[in-house]
Amino acid sequence: MKKFVVVLAAGKGTRMKSKLYKVLHQVCGKSMVEHVVEAAQAIEPDKIVTVVGNGAKKVKTVLAGKSEFVLQKKQLGTGDAVLTAEKQLAQEDGATLVITGDTPLFTSKTLQKLFDYHQNKGNAATVLTAQAPNPYGYGRIIRDEQDNVLRIVEQKDGSPEELKIKEINTGVFCFDNKQLFSALKRVTNDNAQGEYYLTDVLEILRNNNQRIGAYKMHDFSESIGVNDRIALAQATKIMQKRINEQHMREGVTFVDPDTAYIDADVKIGSDTVIEGNVVIKGKTVIGNNCLITAGSRIIDSQISNKVTITSSTIEGAKMADHSDIGPNSHLRTNSIIEAGVHIGNFVEVKNAEIGQNSKVGHLTYVGDATLGKDVNVGCGTIFANYDGVQKDHTTVGNRSFIGSGSTLVAPVNVADHAFIAADSTITKDVSQYDMAIARGKQVNKPNYWHRLPLANDPNWQ
Repeated sequence: MKKFVVVLAAGKGTRMKSKLYKVLHQVCGKSMVEHVVEAAQAIEPDKIVTVVGNGAKKVKTVLAGKSEFVLQKKQLGTGDAVLTAEKQLAQEDGATLVITGDTPLFTSKTLQKLFDYHQNKGNAATVLTAQAPNPYGYGRIIRDEQDNVLRIVEQKDGSPEELKIKEINTGVFCFDNKQLFSALKRVTNDNAQGEYYLTDVLEILRNNNQRIGAYKMHDFSESIGVNDRIALAQATKIMQKRINEQHMREGVTFVDPDTAYIDADVKIGSDTVIEGNVVIKGKTVIGNNCLITAGSRIIDSQISNKVTITSSTIEGAKMADHSDIGPNSHLRTNSIIEAGVHIGNFVEVKNAEIGQNSKVGHLTYVGDATLGKDVNVGCGTIFANYDGVQKDHTTVGNRSFIGSGSTLVAPVNVADHAFIAADSTITKDVSQYDMAIARGKQVNKPNYWHRLPLANDPNWQ
């Protein structure tokens, strides 16, 4: 049987109170509609069609290569939205799953079970349902004595007895494809909202003596639809828990998983330890046996094995095996930290490569520079890379020593085995084995104290 998926992503989402279209709000590093489409991709459907409307261009950009698209010019209801895919799907034999783009927590496992149940039961339509602890606001599933689905009753239309029912409609359906599009043409907008409802298809199929079923999933939390910022935070918390538990199953230690925020695409090796209040985002890859301590933030970076990151920020950078950084340091974009490098506290590195076993202890800025192996950079050193117009590069050779408080004014080259005396301002190249001293000669003024007005003040004697 062929499988098709229709994703409804045309709504603006006014309750989000945002300029960003609802389905593009992110949950753990991906937009909600990306989560939905990727869950659908995992069950290997023959075709995915996403219905776009508000923000169509941006949604298409986010889902490029993952879906076909149809445009719902006016938002006239869910039934009208699905009907816009008629040209792509109506003539196909098979089953079509309809899901909304604001439900980021559905798993591919659940979607596959819905398809399988639908096919095995020979239903014309199957509703994905769940048992809700608090069903208020959801459509209730009304069944007959044989457990067949009779209809879905919305909150505002239910009788007191019907509203006691806790089995709810998740908004996900599976249909016989041809019967779906045939029934959609008979749906009317004779309702208070003046919209064409997808749920009306169930009654049309039932009146045509077709079998309507329901598959009840076990985890209600998957069904959360995001309509406002409160629900967005709830969905993020659930996704965060799911992601962290999966990493733990694969051998990662979380000291406090409730406060570790890991994006969906992050990869972490076994025996790595993540402390509390850590944020790891984007396409970050972390190797084995690393330690990421509390307060660290890592974005789109490559961290190799046995690396220690102590309360520091890493953005678009690379750290090789056995390197370490922190506390309170910052690797910015295009920083490359080679094996065995030590980056101490309050160090900032930007667009620079620091060679194997080099040390940049503390209170230092390294920008637009290449440092060789076994370089020692003293406290308070500045690589002055910007003259107000353009940025220039500094190169420091292997086993060179940069004394504390020095300023290297780019462009400048320091050769292998060179020395920079403490508190020097270097504007010229330094040759191999040389020491550069660039500071004013010390002059001591005898008896200078006695020239000061304070000299005669007894409190200062």
